[in-house]
Amino acid sequence: MTDSAPSIRLELPPLGTHGPRRARALMIQGTASDVGKSLLVAGLCRAYTRRGLVVRPFKAQNMSNNAAVTADTDVPPGPDGEAPRGEIGRAQALQARACGVPPSIHMNPVLLKPQTNIGSQVVLRGRALGNCPARVYHEMRQGLMPAVLDSFERLCAEADLVLVEGAGSGAEIYLRHCDITNMHFAERADVPVVVVGDLDKGGTMASLVGTWLLLDQADRDRVVGYLVNKFRGDFSLFEPACNTITEITGWPFRGMVRWFEGASRLPAEDSLALERPAETTGGTLNVVIPRLSRVANFDDMDPLAAEPAVNLRWIEPGRPIPAETDVVILPGSKTTRADLDVLRREGWDIDILAHVRRGGRVVGLCAGYQMLGRVVRDPLGIEGEPGETPGLGLLDIETEIGADKRLIEIAGREHRSGCRITGYEMHMGRTTGPGLERPWLRLEDSAGKVHPEGAITADGRVMGGYLHGIFGADEFRAHWLEQVGAQAARIDFEARIEAALDELADHIEGCLDLDALLALSR
Repeated sequence: MTDSAPSIRLELPPLGTHGPRRARALMIQGTASDVGKSLLVAGLCRAYTRRGLVVRPFKAQNMSNNAAVTADTDVPPGPDGEAPRGEIGRAQALQARACGVPPSIHMNPVLLKPQTNIGSQVVLRGRALGNCPARVYHEMRQGLMPAVLDSFERLCAEADLVLVEGAGSGAEIYLRHCDITNMHFAERADVPVVVVGDLDKGGTMASLVGTWLLLDQADRDRVVGYLVNKFRGDFSLFEPACNTITEITGWPFRGMVRWFEGASRLPAEDSLALERPAETTGGTLNVVIPRLSRVANFDDMDPLAAEPAVNLRWIEPGRPIPAETDVVILPGSKTTRADLDVLRREGWDIDILAHVRRGGRVVGLCAGYQMLGRVVRDPLGIEGEPGETPGLGLLDIETEIGADKRLIEIAGREHRSGCRITGYEMHMGRTTGPGLERPWLRLEDSAGKVHPEGAITADGRVMGGYLHGIFGADEFRAHWLEQVGAQAARIDFEARIEAALDELADHIEGCLDLDALLALSR
């Protein structure tokens, strides 16, 4: 990993060429991470969109390995000449869906994808700039503010309302001078702020009053009120606390949002959700996923978790893969070789090989697919130190990590069943080897040309490919479940997400005065 900032050249049009600012804007900041900002913004996006407003979400900087592919005309074509694609945090993609519009790089212009405990891949407006230690990024990020403000103004030129999500806590005043996503951004963009506290965690009064104490007077004055989120129980018991908070801070209480039970039916923002994994029980098929250190795009598992026949379980470090497992799924990862080391350190490699000898099944998705091969090479040190790491050897393939990133939404069919599939690719590796002669999938490019993808063993028990989102294809998921001995519920997964977004919007409308909240925007 480099010790200096990657060379950044922002090729931006002059600010203002995208049209006059049309939208009003309101920023939702939190007292901490995981207070429910992303879900709250998604619900507000759907609620205001249903009222006839043109709404757009915006988060200047997100840190997550859960990403979504976007289609934007100002992103250069990919290495194979395919249509231009970028990537943003999956939370903003869900918020875009709540608005009824495709996701755009301008909704999340800076995305940090953690690769180590002290470093991340930096993605600026959909393009990966390279790997950067946190210390170096801390020094360079003020240089990203022009791109952040430009993206925000682009959204403001096309919308009636832009709902801005902060990151972590807005009271980290030691970062105020180089902040691009909380109070410094709010000042530069002249956006009013609503602060959200999480009652489920406790300490809400202290976190809100503490936020006020840490902010300077100008930032305090920018706050137009506060919300209490994730409330359960009798609110009259907490109401005196709200009176005290307002008395100390002067911030008006703008409402309370009760706990939303349907949150589990919506994609989670990042791996914090895996600290409290939503495991399913009562089914007949035991599916386990090893919890890798840099797991990515773990919402690939959501469609399986929705199936009543599936017992889905994430295996935490320190625990073996159970002998009664029917299917092991190796998920995506931001650092394939490092997570191969995790597999070996935890003894999961031995468990997986024993599982296969017993006749069990294994599915590898993206990095998980690479791990199933004979070797993963990284000669340029894209994901860490240059070198190579032996894979599990279950597929006769090998992978080399390269500098070019493939980002594409794509459709096709499973090779054997002919079931229709859709999804996206997001990876920096090229896989070769004899195993590719027996492909798992057949994908169609933008010109309609069909090409093989992935690999599957002759007995059909081990398979892998680069396609994320494959289990979201209802026909394929039902066929796959029946092939592995489970009864599919024939769920319309996309309709399930839409229904959950509508329920979330209904829930928020029942909790908050949306007219009053809208009046706070400017």
